[in-house]
Amino acid sequence: MASKFPHTLLIIISFILLAGVATYLLPKGEYNRMVDPSTNREVVVPGSYHLINAEPLSPFDIIVSIPRGIVKASEIIAVILLVGGCFHVIEKTGALKEGIVMLTNRFKGREEVSLILAGLLFLVGGTLEGMEEEVIPFIPVMLLLTRRLGYNVMVMVCVSYGSAVIGASFSPFNPFGAVIAQKIAGVPFLSGVVFELCVMAVVFTAWITMTIRYGNKNRIVKMEDSEIATGGMTGQMKIILVMLGMAFLILIYGMLSLGWGFNEMSAEFLLVGLLAGVIGRLGLNGTCAAYVEGFRELTYAALIVGFAYGISLVLMDGKILDTIIYGLFVPMEGLPPNLLALGMMASQSILHLVVPAYSAQATLTLPILIPLSDLIGLSRQVCVLAFQYGAIMMNLISPTNGALMAILALSGITYDKWFLFIGKRLLVIWVFGGTALLVAIVLSI
Repeated sequence: MASKFPHTLLIIISFILLAGVATYLLPKGEYNRMVDPSTNREVVVPGSYHLINAEPLSPFDIIVSIPRGIVKASEIIAVILLVGGCFHVIEKTGALKEGIVMLTNRFKGREEVSLILAGLLFLVGGTLEGMEEEVIPFIPVMLLLTRRLGYNVMVMVCVSYGSAVIGASFSPFNPFGAVIAQKIAGVPFLSGVVFELCVMAVVFTAWITMTIRYGNKNRIVKMEDSEIATGGMTGQMKIILVMLGMAFLILIYGMLSLGWGFNEMSAEFLLVGLLAGVIGRLGLNGTCAAYVEGFRELTYAALIVGFAYGISLVLMDGKILDTIIYGLFVPMEGLPPNLLALGMMASQSILHLVVPAYSAQATLTLPILIPLSDLIGLSRQVCVLAFQYGAIMMNLISPTNGALMAILALSGITYDKWFLFIGKRLLVIWVFGGTALLVAIVLSI
């Protein structure tokens, strides 16, 4: 029987329409803005919120936000398609399946170790470059791996996407989270790094423990060698897997030292896919055909990300986004430091429902919250941590987050099932985050 819960695409379109309706109901207002020389980003001017006269968006303008969102997310869509296409080519060569067989055989009887190692890899990705949308092309590979280990799709999403979100949330190095936030707040880079790394270690330990415990209680029948293997590892397959490993090392170097972004990542994996196809004897025509198959499988997931971008476009064009920010943060004036820190974290979580890009959320909110922190003597670093723990962790549950919805769609998980599964686990992580904020205040981080 088909699920009665709304389809993923319908959920996102509904949020776009709700945002459009809100432009008719909420007062129009905006903050003045200026360019922050430390980040070269436009930020709001504290205390400058004022009401304006503006018309609500027309029904057609609301619909137009959908293709505009797809255009805005074009670089991310390219990453999903080209990196995913690369993995599809490698899968066609047989190298990917044989590599998974070899890996799982090596850890036979130690499946939990495999989950921990996989989780650590995605944790590092989230820690170093805020990896989230980039997880999408890995989902077909991770599905094979976890099925081979005897774990279900919930475990797969937790180990991959969940670990990446944990890394992005608690990282002192995430360029789109902690680094931007610290620059806007005027906090030195790597301020409180030891404290943050300790918190991240504790949170990841709790996360992977919960995941393994659930996985062991809900084991599935393991995929047998005959279902996945193609006939043994060949020399060409070994070369392809080594090349793939080198590609990740080059990617990390490029992002950390050369300023690489989504386009460079897409180009690198396009090249890797073409080389893998030639080495794997698919031929140029066969390689291109494999790429097209990969594009076809990932097009829906890529477009979901673009649709999700339309939500924030409606709120900005309708001149109500600043009104929502004003309504969330102004009531916190006068709170004592402990309650202010927790209130900031909670408000950042709520706001992230309508501002799915957390780097944009930092530029919108921190210029307002920093003077408020200074006024009552709350550390600016704690203010940054409240943003990280509140906003970024919402990516595990927010239905307006395109990456999450795309991953759930690829995994065959309906949002209602995911919500019920992840809710209590996310509450545990939020408790850790809130406790960390209170400890940071005591330690004067």
